[in-house]
Amino acid sequence: MKAIFISFNQASYEMILQIMDREQLHGFTYWESVAGRGSHTGEPHYGTHAWPTMNGAILTMVDDAKVERFMKLLHKYDMQSESQGLRAFVIPVEQTI
Repeated sequence: MKAIFISFNQASYEMILQIMDREQLHGFTYWESVAGRGSHTGEPHYGTHAWPTMNGAILTMVDDAKVERFMKLLHKYDMQSESQGLRAFVIPVEQTI
């Protein structure tokens, strides 16, 4: 099992949920307002007057057999809407309860 942390422009939330639903990835934790700055362009997402956009974040646990396909689908979506920005990180899960 792997944990996948996804950080994205809030505008992408519904599309990411649609991808997760299609892939039958049900459990997740969602943070609605996450401030940050893009890793490639450095564009801020601070929720301020000067930089009004905000990010969201999802943490989901995914069976090993589904990780590669899910990451490819996220990457495909990111390429279709590059200006929105999306990052996803796969993290090993050593133990759960």
